[in-house]
Amino acid sequence: MKVLVVGSGGREHALTWKLLQSARVQEVFCIPGNGGTAGLERCRNLALSVSDFEGISRFALVNNIALIVVGPEAPLAAGITDYLQQQGLTVFGPTQSGAQIEASKSWAKDLMEEAKIPTAKAKVFTEPDMAITFVKAQGVPIVIKADGLASGKGVTVAMTLEEAIEAIEAALGGQFGEASKQIVIEEYLTGQEASVLAVTDGITIRPLVPAQDHKRIGEGDTGLNTGGMGAYAPAPVVTPECMERIQQEILEPTIAALRQRNIDYRGVLYAGLMITPEGDPKVIEFNCRFGDPETQVVLPLLETPLDSILMACVQQRLDQLPPIDWKPGAAAACVVVASGGYPEAYKKGLPLKGIERAETKGAVVFHAGTKLKQNHLVTDGGRVLGVTAVGESFQAAIDQAYAAVECIEFEGMYYRRDIGHRVIHGQSIIE
Repeated sequence: MKVLVVGSGGREHALTWKLLQSARVQEVFCIPGNGGTAGLERCRNLALSVSDFEGISRFALVNNIALIVVGPEAPLAAGITDYLQQQGLTVFGPTQSGAQIEASKSWAKDLMEEAKIPTAKAKVFTEPDMAITFVKAQGVPIVIKADGLASGKGVTVAMTLEEAIEAIEAALGGQFGEASKQIVIEEYLTGQEASVLAVTDGITIRPLVPAQDHKRIGEGDTGLNTGGMGAYAPAPVVTPECMERIQQEILEPTIAALRQRNIDYRGVLYAGLMITPEGDPKVIEFNCRFGDPETQVVLPLLETPLDSILMACVQQRLDQLPPIDWKPGAAAACVVVASGGYPEAYKKGLPLKGIERAETKGAVVFHAGTKLKQNHLVTDGGRVLGVTAVGESFQAAIDQAYAAVECIEFEGMYYRRDIGHRVIHGQSIIE
């Protein structure tokens, strides 16, 4: 079968890399792809935009594409699945109505309230004065979120009243454009964050191994929010008992609530969770697609062919798929290498060296923001690379990833040196 992957980041490189490992997948096309997908055998980048639904459709129909996998949230929220399905194409990714679960935090909050899903208490505001009055009454810490899509950067965890007021005024003043025409203000939850990416055919829902992302730019989880500076999996904070509760109290009720709204949701439901000190899972947010960089640590641990899971979802036969297989006793760690200045202003087009040497250390280097310029690899984004390693312990995986990172060179490169700091060093994995 031929597969088309839509997107250009590290997540899409990881999806393509994993799909190509299946005996059934003969070729993968990436729109537009990146410098990493350009170097994969049996993979071809296409110079089309993720928003060119007509061009994507035309290519897929002419080339007998069996499956289209949509990586980023923006085209899903814009209705790419609806458009391609109308042309008779098979798409892994929810329709526009389903993608609202990420595209509108207030819509997602309503759904969670309706389905009695454990989450932070929240209120929606469009006027700064009313929002500020509310925060003064509630006190800090408190969380301010842009309602719409802001590339993972629309959230402020305000520890002081000044920070909260500044975030409210910036967001409602147009910091994130349309995405922050309204904001959601939520209670501050304590505990450890975890990401559970689950695949669903709209009826059955199955979780993948839990991961933990590192959102802040600075070591010790300080500084600005980013799209994610690294991750590891499986996250020990999500115990088997906790995962059972996530399945029963969060994943299944969410799919049931979507069905009640006549939404046929086939794709990934990503639950961003807070595991409280008491071990209770609560939803911080839902996303409508694979996480980035969580995908870069989940997929290297996956042993079941990815295409068989995705096809079971789109053909609504996930209940018939055998249990998903994972590498026994293994952990994966990913360190994101970013451009200096990210998540604010940064340079592009900087020459990149050392990737081949990094891969001799046993790591897989997923490209997040790179492109080929006259056959030379250059930077093309804020998050440039995701360097992933798999080991028999967290410490082994983390050490191997950092050994590979040290081989990579480009001007101003930045990475956190404490990815996996919450995991006990040397802890082995529960099989």
